[in-house]
Amino acid sequence: MDDSKFLITGSAGQLGRALQKQYPNARPTDAAELDITDWQSLSDFDWGGITTILSAAAYTNVDGAETPEGRIAAWKVNAQAVANLTRIAQQKDLLIIHLSTDYVFDGSQNPHTEDEPLSPLSVYGASKAAGDVVLTQVPRYYLLRTSWVIGDGKNFVRTMLELGKKGVNPSVVADQVGRPTFTAELVRAIDHLLKNNPEYGLYNVSNGGDPVSWSQFTREIFMQAGLSNTVTDTTTQEYYKDKPQTAPRPLNSLFDLSKIQAAGFTSADWRDDLAEYIKKESTE
Repeated sequence: MDDSKFLITGSAGQLGRALQKQYPNARPTDAAELDITDWQSLSDFDWGGITTILSAAAYTNVDGAETPEGRIAAWKVNAQAVANLTRIAQQKDLLIIHLSTDYVFDGSQNPHTEDEPLSPLSVYGASKAAGDVVLTQVPRYYLLRTSWVIGDGKNFVRTMLELGKKGVNPSVVADQVGRPTFTAELVRAIDHLLKNNPEYGLYNVSNGGDPVSWSQFTREIFMQAGLSNTVTDTTTQEYYKDKPQTAPRPLNSLFDLSKIQAAGFTSADWRDDLAEYIKKESTE
């Protein structure tokens, strides 16, 4: 597999950084070099030698997308840019691997399956759902739907570790349930798809292991980090009651992983990847 033929969008993000480590010869791009929201930028780009787009760019400010400016930005990056990439892929006969989210659902189905109808609650979720729909126009694509992403950058685990070391005893929501997805797991899944070439289409991807709430996840973070902080359970409604611009969240983010596992992929337990993540954080 020649990774020099890969192009990474969103290379500065959590997944983009992980992809660069996995594929050091790939061509990383950001908005300054390649504005995927602008068709002319994509059209003028030199696609010579590129066979695969690793589409890691996204507008992920869930609450920010509820503002007038954020609404425009979310749709521009999460929907229009995907339409542009789809058009390029059709013209150049490229494979696209693109990331989606549990926010395309309202959380009523448990677990979420690949054939579940889209039912987004928020602007962010709707913009991502639109990108998912347009991506299916490409003959060759892998759409990875994931949740609770943790990688190199600002994320929940890093925030909780910082709070814990400061002696803070946080209140964390206990009515949102799912599994974390470390970027290490996403990269393993992407690499598996690229090397084994299973049927094109949509695959749910998160870490394996038992489902947890955000508050249970926080307790595990503190325990593995050797911190004795206490965690108080709260509800989503109570936590966000004084935040009027908050986007609605799906209370269930649990994915059925049987399809990608049937394609030969073994899901790593989130507790194992959490241990590796905390170990790495402690040495930096």
